[in-house]
Amino acid sequence: MVTQILEKIGEVHSVYTLVDFYQYIKGVEYLICVAFFIAFPMFYKYVNEKPGEVNK
Repeated sequence: MVTQILEKIGEVHSVYTLVDFYQYIKGVEYLICVAFFIAFPMFYKYVNEKPGEVNK
């Protein structure tokens, strides 16, 4: 199942109209935003932890 999802992400789609193009780009932008909203808080917490702190 995971391999099918990864194959779909890398697949090139043919778009024939401007509306199809905008819908495809909008979907890609939403995925980028979700990835950013998940990754940024984790990165921020990692960068701002105190030097003596070790989280288990």
